[in-house]
Amino acid sequence: MASKIIVTGSVGGQFSVVFDKLAKLHSKNAFTFAIIAGDLFHDPSVSSPATEEAVTTLLDGKVNIALPTYFGVGRHGLPTRVIERLEANHGEICPNLYFLGKRSTTKTSEEVRIVTIGGSLDTSVTAGQSQDKYLPFHTEGDVKVLHGANSADILISSSWPASVRNHSKIPFAVDAEPVGEQCMADLCAALRPRYYFSTSDEAFYEREPFFHTPKEDAPDERPLTRFISLASMSASSKAKWLYAFSLDPKASYPLTLPVGTTVSPLSVAQKRVRFDHPLDPQPFARFATNDSSHHSRPHKRRRNQPPAGPGECFFCLSNPNLSTHLITSIATDSYLTTAKGPLTLASTYPGLHISCHVLLIPLTHAATLSAVPEQASQSCTYAELQKYRSALHSMLSSKAAGGLGSVTWEVSRNRGIHFHWQFLPVPVHMIERGLVEAAFRVEAENEQYPSFQKRDIGNGVGEGEYFRLWIWKPRPATTEAKSDGENHGAEDKEVEDGNTASAAAAEVQMVLPLVPELRFDIQFGRRVMGKLLGLEKRLDWRDCVQGEDEEKAEADRFKELFKHFDFSLEDD
Repeated sequence: MASKIIVTGSVGGQFSVVFDKLAKLHSKNAFTFAIIAGDLFHDPSVSSPATEEAVTTLLDGKVNIALPTYFGVGRHGLPTRVIERLEANHGEICPNLYFLGKRSTTKTSEEVRIVTIGGSLDTSVTAGQSQDKYLPFHTEGDVKVLHGANSADILISSSWPASVRNHSKIPFAVDAEPVGEQCMADLCAALRPRYYFSTSDEAFYEREPFFHTPKEDAPDERPLTRFISLASMSASSKAKWLYAFSLDPKASYPLTLPVGTTVSPLSVAQKRVRFDHPLDPQPFARFATNDSSHHSRPHKRRRNQPPAGPGECFFCLSNPNLSTHLITSIATDSYLTTAKGPLTLASTYPGLHISCHVLLIPLTHAATLSAVPEQASQSCTYAELQKYRSALHSMLSSKAAGGLGSVTWEVSRNRGIHFHWQFLPVPVHMIERGLVEAAFRVEAENEQYPSFQKRDIGNGVGEGEYFRLWIWKPRPATTEAKSDGENHGAEDKEVEDGNTASAAAAEVQMVLPLVPELRFDIQFGRRVMGKLLGLEKRLDWRDCVQGEDEEKAEADRFKELFKHFDFSLEDD
């Protein structure tokens, strides 16, 4: 069913005027919701008694807001009192007025997917994400994170995308055209939104629709984007500042392109990857830490260097050299990626037709979960990693007809760089015969490591350093293949407070305590699994690196297999 939506340009603190206008239009058109694409509030740097009084009136709930209205960060920051209300009230200013955030992905109750990035590009930050979620600045890292949304019905940004007027015959009404950002063009090309809204203070601009290049899996489908830039409500030119339209997020793209449609004007930045040496840890040191490696012993000088920061970490989305084409899903606190140089092959699991070597990575840059700031963030991160693992189990239960279980492992060391979990399917018969558990115990004994302990350590906070292993097999009730997504809810019920409820029946957790002075091979988990699965020639990930086209194809195959179980696509 189509939603009727109305979007405005910058309001600049004139709450009564804009919401009275929206209420009148709503009474005649029954809009589903409204969006403020520009600045809802005045510029805090030019505050006055009148503007402060207007804010007070809004916060006190004395302004009638007739329909659900969303707003984000525009070109100005938010007033201090507004920020305090948002922090205290979980993103709601007053009834019917909701904060989208500066960088966010939101799905409304009508299943309209809105992606927003506010503020202007901060060119002084070359890597990383902006830390303040209310200041009117973003980094390229902020924009890159949103690529993980995969798609959007509506994209909103304060800045224009670079080159958006290429191939257009529609003139811009004023001389000063907004400066476009290449990262915004890349984001639009990645998400292929149906509508893209931005703002230009004194002018309204609606470009001809443009279509994106069809994908290989849908060669006859040409996604259309309509780019609209709205003037501010107070524009002296009296240019258009309101835009109403209907949108059905489930509707197919038109088979016939509208008159005037052009090819995409967006030139996507090409990422160049530099190889200095075949064993150089940049740019493919996806498992590197300051621990010694099974394959090479680092020089003392390198060991004494401080750990990489987010801008250099190859698990941080803010790293400009990150291989983003490997990312398959992004949620609130973590994301999934296919492994670079996967241990397994598509032929390893005939029923899946993918290697299915997956990494579960927290968004926060931290060596261990204990190092994640704030206890609440630790709990949320752990719970979401477990939710991803449960979703992967649901996928295996559905696609492998009970023939595959899984092994998930993590290395938690204080001198690590960015903790993560690795996930691999394993034939159920190996689990039932005790081969997986025995393989890890024997390898640990051969390396003269401490003995494994079979116990549940929860989120591991306060446990010190350790190597942890989960061995999971489907319960008898899930051994028959089901339709996509049918058993997803059942698996989700197994994860409560970040722990798997069915551990006694279907899962074993094993912990290998590590003392700080122990020289532990961070590839221990891969090495054991490689030997167990008969893949001894693939123990070193560097021997298994694929070409970028092959990596993209593998990631796309995984997305297709996982899409019915990916909660990030359902619960934004």
